[in-house]
This record gives sequence, structure tokens and C-alpha cells, in this order.
Amino acid sequence: MNAKDVSFGKPFVPAVRRRSHLDRTLFSTIGYVSLTILAVLCIVPFILVVSSSLTEESTIVVEGYQFLPLHFSTEAYSILFQYPQQLINAYVVTIGVTAVGTFLGLFLTSMTAYVLSRKDFKWRNHFAFYFFFTTLFSGGLVPWYLLIVNYLQMKDTALALIVPMMLNVFYIIVMKSFMSSIPEAIVESAKIDGAGDFRIYAQLILPLSKPALATIGLFLALAYWNDWYNALLFVSNEKLVPLQYYLYKMLGNMDGMRKAMMSAGAVNTTSLPSEGLKMAMTVVATGPILAVYPFIQKYFVQGMTIGAVKG
Repeated sequence: MNAKDVSFGKPFVPAVRRRSHLDRTLFSTIGYVSLTILAVLCIVPFILVVSSSLTEESTIVVEGYQFLPLHFSTEAYSILFQYPQQLINAYVVTIGVTAVGTFLGLFLTSMTAYVLSRKDFKWRNHFAFYFFFTTLFSGGLVPWYLLIVNYLQMKDTALALIVPMMLNVFYIIVMKSFMSSIPEAIVESAKIDGAGDFRIYAQLILPLSKPALATIGLFLALAYWNDWYNALLFVSNEKLVPLQYYLYKMLGNMDGMRKAMMSAGAVNTTSLPSEGLKMAMTVVATGPILAVYPFIQKYFVQGMTIGAVKG
């Protein structure tokens, strides 16, 4: 080592290593700053929604949406909780449909994906084509409605809110891709020990597929939680109205009242908090489902990454 390599007793650090350290530091700094900005941009709209739901309607009309309520008001929530029993019933229906539908959807999706991922199943390509074919062509709304109402007799039942959304071909493909990445040696060793197909599926494949199950489960839960269209088509019983459809009807009634007041010559229609009510509905509808996401976040990225890369 030359004298140039040592400076005041400090250890010699190659230029390449110093450059690599600087590159990693720069990359980490840019990454953290970018993610922080992105996180703030994701949080800001929700803060705006909560603030607007607590602002007087006249202030929203004149000043627009503000991050802090200029004139505090809980009138929107008062109207929303005017009939608490109906709102609670809608919550119970939505929670029940979401829980049952997500469980059954995960069971059917994972079982279908497991069968399609088995290379020793000689009909798997035929079944895969059958599932894929349904993504290209659809029978239309009228045949679907007739099937649910006339043939399956599901009108005004909870099944009308659960069955139509239980299976999604895209979720089957993602789950199949994930299960195909599981080593075949695990299945073969279980067969040697005398395990049957269902035992292999339940005790080996499902525990190894937790990231994919969490990801698909989140998608199914969000779909069931936000669904109002099936209730619009198949539900007329007030006791089976889910949360999203209940809020949709309430907002429609509010808009109808505003139009009626305007047609009657009412000068001031800002007393009806339609904008604030929309924001309050958003808070009430999205709050519970947001509380679930942190518990499955650690599985979400891994499940989506593996399901997207493996083919």
C-alpha cells in the first residue's frame, strides 16, 4: 500500500465502493421522498372528504372544499343517522354478505385454481379454456336476470347478493399462477405418505398460499362491500338492502327533494346538505373496510407480485 492510500490513519476505501455507497444512499433518499409524497397524496383526499362532511352546505357552495371546516356542522351526519335502525340493518347485511361471500369465493377460487395447476389433470386445458372463454363473451343482462330470478329463484334472497360474485376468472388465474410456483416435490411426497387430493389441498397448498389468499380475499371483500348493482336488480325487501344501496337511495331522495324545491320556486336550496351528505356517506361506507387493510397488507404485495410474474 502506498502512502497515498493512507490519509491520517483512516482506512483505505476503494473508489468503487464509495461510489456504490453513494448510489445506494441516493437511491434510498429518492425512494423515501417519492413514497412519502405519494402517501401524502393518498391521504389528502380522505382528509378533504372528512373535512367537507363536517362543513355547512352553504360554505361548500360558496368557498368550495376546504381541508379544514370553515363553518363546522354535523347536519349531514344527522340526516344520515336519522333512521339508525335502517342504517344498522344495512351494515349487518353488508357485513354478513361480505364475510360469507369472501369465504365461499376464496374456497371455490382456490379449489378451482388448485385443480387447474395440477399437471397430472389431463382435462385442465379444456377447463381453463372454458373459464377464459367467459371473459370474452357474455350472455347479456336479460339472460342473466332471467337466470337469477326465474330459474334459480334467488330474487329477494341473500343468495342474490352472494352467488353472482363468488367466482371471478381473473382471480382464478392469479391463484393458479401462485399455486403453480409451489414445488411439485411437496405434493409428490404427500402422495407417497398416502395423503389424498383434498388433504393435500387443505393441509399443504392452502397454508403455502396465504399471500395469494389474502390478496384475492381483499379483492373479493372490496367487491362485496361496494356492490349495490345486484341489490338494485334483485332486492326489493328492505330488510335485505346492503349499505351501498341504502346510501344510494338516500342520496337519490335528497336530490329529488332539491329538485322539487327548485321547481316549487324555492330560492334557497342550500339548506339541504347534498354535498356534505355525499362526503358523510363516503366516510361511513369506507371507514370499516379501511380498518381491515393494515392486517393483510404484508401479504398483499407478495401475493400480487408472485401472481403477476409466474405464468
